Amino acid sequence: MNETTKFNSNDAVISELNNLEVEYEIMPCDPELADTANFCAHYGISPEDSANAILVVGKSDPKIFALCLLLATHRLDVNGSVRKKLGSKKASFASGDETESITGMIVGGVTPFGLPESLPIWIDKAVMERSLIIVGGGSRDQKIKINPNALLSLRDVEIIEGLAKIPEDS
Repeated sequence: MNETTKFNSNDAVISELNNLEVEYEIMPCDPELADTANFCAHYGISPEDSANAILVVGKSDPKIFALCLLLATHRLDVNGSVRKKLGSKKASFASGDETESITGMIVGGVTPFGLPESLPIWIDKAVMERSLIIVGGGSRDQKIKINPNALLSLRDVEIIEGLAKIPEDS
């Protein structure tokens, strides 16, 4: 995705969910508790069922962006599988400003639903092994509970084994 593209997600998340005709549940969330660890602890959600949507950037000219979805119990392999998949010499997490500019969403609310069409979505295979997952809802005041198979209805989605790893210190 070109770095100069700006996208606003306002109602795009719910609209896309409805257009995909998938079952989902909106879970209201205190915006102060939207970050994964706080959310899971406060609302009694297992981190194994919580998935983080993280925008990554390949440090090239122009920059290359992709959205990665991984379980909260895993760590994104940015310097390995992500960098290779981006085809760049360096890769990192996108900044909060880049995330908001590209997705129209702020950190803590980013979701794979309602994204600009030109942004690829890469999903760690472990996400697909869960019966239900909780993902961001497009803003910090809501989350989405959904069967991960619904993700297969998204355009430009790819399931990648080893995109993320369980931390060795777990």
